Amino acid sequence: MAITDLVVPCIVAFILLYGLIKRVDVFSVFCEGASEGLRTCADILPALVLLLTFIGMLRASGAIESLTEMLEPLCSAVGFPAECMPMVLLRPFSGSGAIAVYNEIASDSGVDSFAGRVAAVLLGSSETTFYTIAVYFSAVRVRKTRHAVPAALTADLTAWLVAGIVVTVFFGSF
Repeated sequence: MAITDLVVPCIVAFILLYGLIKRVDVFSVFCEGASEGLRTCADILPALVLLLTFIGMLRASGAIESLTEMLEPLCSAVGFPAECMPMVLLRPFSGSGAIAVYNEIASDSGVDSFAGRVAAVLLGSSETTFYTIAVYFSAVRVRKTRHAVPAALTADLTAWLVAGIVVTVFFGSF
C-alpha cells in the first residue's frame, strides 16, 4: 500500500478528530457547506448555459473560420502562425474548444512545428477569460466587472503577441 492511498482517509480522520476536540457538530457543518455549494451552483448555472450556447453558436456558424481568414494578413505581419488563430479566438471563451483546436494543429502540423509550439505556449499562457469571469463573478454576485474584462483581454492579447516571439527565441526560426 502506497502512502498516497492514505492521504484522503488521514485528512478525513483529522477533520473528524479536530471537530471532536473543538466540540463542533461536523455533520451539520458539512451539510451547511454542501447546501451553500448547491446555491453557488444554481447562481452560476445561467451564466454557464449562456456561455456554452454562445460558444456552440460561434463554432456552428463558421464565425471562427471567417475571423481567421480576415486576420490572416495581421498574423503574417507579426510572424504568428495563422493555424493558431482559431485558438486565439476560442480560448477566452472555452478551454475545451481551445484544446480541440490544439489537437487539430498538433495532428495536422505536428507538435514540434512552429504552429504546434506556439499553440502549446498559448494554451499555457492564456486564460478562459469569459468563463472564469462568468463563474467567479457570478459566484460572489458581482454584477459590474469594471476593469476585469479589459485587463484580462489585454493579458490574452499579450500572450498572443508574445507566443510567436518566445517560440522563435527559444527554438529558432522555422
